[in-house]
Amino acid sequence: MPPRGVKKGSKRDRQYKEIKKSEKKQGRSNKRAEEIAARTVNKEKARSGKTREQLYGDAKKLGIEGRSKMSKEQLQRAVAGAS
Repeated sequence: MPPRGVKKGSKRDRQYKEIKKSEKKQGRSNKRAEEIAARTVNKEKARSGKTREQLYGDAKKLGIEGRSKMSKEQLQRAVAGAS
């Protein structure tokens, strides 16, 4: 069963199923495969959690120069580096 908040048929649901299938193929128990798949899908979800606007606000608070011209990915790296 996919983690809470993952809609059936969504990209995250497909990722969960593929990871679980891969883990079972490697000899993991069904329960262990579900744990690994859920953890991986949740990690991916958390990684892309903030919007560009939220990252821009964080960069502004940290005083990062050139933030208005940065992409979301650049802002993520800059904020992570300054923290």
